Amino acid sequence: MIKLFVNGKQHSVDADPEMPLLWALRENLQLTGTKFGCGMALCGACTVHLDGEAVRSCSTPLSAAAGKQVTSIEGIGASRIGKQVQNAWTLHDVPQCGYCQSGQIMSACALLAQQKRPSDEQIDAAMSGNICRCGTYNQIRAAIKDAAANLQVRGV
Repeated sequence: MIKLFVNGKQHSVDADPEMPLLWALRENLQLTGTKFGCGMALCGACTVHLDGEAVRSCSTPLSAAAGKQVTSIEGIGASRIGKQVQNAWTLHDVPQCGYCQSGQIMSACALLAQQKRPSDEQIDAAMSGNICRCGTYNQIRAAIKDAAANLQVRGV
């Protein structure tokens, strides 16, 4: 039994410690907002936060998350940064097909937790591991800048 703290709640997961965290979230905990993309940590669709750091859950073994704080897309809106990013995503009409968006939002939130006013270069670097087949990169950058500006106004 592996104890996980996901979105502020404790869970016990009876699974192989080497199982990818992605599958524990989706299959064991029914948190299906985190998506399977490539299975090789290359596309970013499976991004979650592990103790505040963006990680690819498809390549993170369940054992690596034991006892740590996991935040998925279902829980990111509880934070001030997450709420601002989600609002900016809507304002800028970022999602098209939507498949990659949970991973994009998670990476954007991790960036804004580290960089309060990221430059275009910092945004591009932080988001470079997240692929959007619809090509909404300009809207993503605009949404991140908007969220950053709103966080500054609100003193976050």
